[in-house]
Amino acid sequence: MSGPDGASYLFTDAVGLGHRRLSIIDLEHGDQPMANEDGTIVTVYNGEIWNHEELRRTLERSGHVFRSRCDTEVLLHGYEEWGEDLLPRL
Repeated sequence: MSGPDGASYLFTDAVGLGHRRLSIIDLEHGDQPMANEDGTIVTVYNGEIWNHEELRRTLERSGHVFRSRCDTEVLLHGYEEWGEDLLPRL
């Protein structure tokens, strides 16, 4: 573990992703890179999504199941649901 609270990496044949985390929301389950359920979408994110709780409720009503309380996970499920139309919702 390095960085403020930890570091994680993902390497595939096509891409390498790395992330150093300052744990603020969901200290146990918010490690990144973070993937959706089947691993087809992976993200690293540094910032804060101010309306993540509202987006989360909308996505849960659409059937998405969250594994963490992290705002980053909203990006994964939001992209699954809306594709690039997620961006204006943020």
